[in-house]
Amino acid sequence: MKAVRELASVGVALGLLVAPACGRVESAVQSSEESGSRSSEESGIQDRQANAAVVEALIGGGEPWKTDFSKISVPPKEIVSGGPPRDGIPAIDHPAFESAAEADGWLESSDPVLVVEHGGAVKAYPLAILIWHEIVNDNVGGQPVSVTFCPLCNTALVFDRNVGGRMLDFGTTGRLRHSDLLMYDRQTESWWQQAVGVAIVGELLDTELEFVPANTFSWEMVRSLHPDVLVLSRDTGHRRDYGRNPYVGYDDPGGSPIPGFFTADEDRRMPAMERVVALDIGDGWAVGFSPLSEVGVVNDEVEDMPFAVVWKPGASSALDGQQVSSGRDVGQTAVFDRHLADRTLTLEWKNGALRDVETGSTWDLAGRALTGPLEGERLRSVPHGNHFWFSWVVFRPDTRVWTD
Repeated sequence: MKAVRELASVGVALGLLVAPACGRVESAVQSSEESGSRSSEESGIQDRQANAAVVEALIGGGEPWKTDFSKISVPPKEIVSGGPPRDGIPAIDHPAFESAAEADGWLESSDPVLVVEHGGAVKAYPLAILIWHEIVNDNVGGQPVSVTFCPLCNTALVFDRNVGGRMLDFGTTGRLRHSDLLMYDRQTESWWQQAVGVAIVGELLDTELEFVPANTFSWEMVRSLHPDVLVLSRDTGHRRDYGRNPYVGYDDPGGSPIPGFFTADEDRRMPAMERVVALDIGDGWAVGFSPLSEVGVVNDEVEDMPFAVVWKPGASSALDGQQVSSGRDVGQTAVFDRHLADRTLTLEWKNGALRDVETGSTWDLAGRALTGPLEGERLRSVPHGNHFWFSWVVFRPDTRVWTD
């Protein structure tokens, strides 16, 4: 918890500097409005430049950014330092991989691993590594992706980094908003909100990244589903104590986010640190791990899309024990589109097997039918995240919460 306390003190200190800086922004705007001697076009340009300079002074940390700070969609005071400077938490740009057999030498069966499957290729990214780097710029089966993890929000999310025909690669800004990682792309240096994949500062303002389906499973589950999986190697070019958790006890179910990093009002429909399966569909949809673990499967529908959320025990919390693998069992989830051909399936656990009610076919957590009339068929995976409740609902306040 020492590292967490140190991060909190940095955030609180920065928070105390926010109000005066915002005052400077207001003063700059007022000054430009009062200047009647300039042409409207010249005045507009100078106003934008003045405002951009103030915003950069407020959130740029004195670092040499090329970001267009005149374009920002959020109050600057919501953006705070997370402690490390820009790229102080280094992204992995040239990832090396190893076989499952090699990964067996250091991964425990309960280790949480983020899995991405595309074009016949399957890659796995242990949270034991992601917790130290937060971003991996990679390619899976021909698809360029950024694999991301914000430990403070428990958001392990994957994005397509081909945006408008331009290939982007991402780094860490060293800043947070609502406790969530702010990434930047190295091509335009726009800043992106990781939890929802939207640019909030810079040239690409309001551009949305496309989510790539991914699941956080236990290493044992990954090994059984994908024997030929390639696993991110600890040979990253950086010296880190991979496997150790620097956020011990952070995800205490009765705890709260770090105050200096998160100052928004609390939504009391669920505890702040409750893990949720969150879908960015419509106004948002979420189910807490607590009720989900009791029923095993939730079948629901949002905006005419029927889906099933499946939970199974076996995966450790990366943010609990001294070692990632020693965290308490929080389980693992998958989300599938229930529509298959001309029918809509209803999934359930029965006698230890995942099956559909309609045909009795059995399924694995990769969405593959293993036995029964639908053997050989596959359900489409739906992008989702396993956020902490506070870090989801702050971005999607009108989220519909599933209740039994």
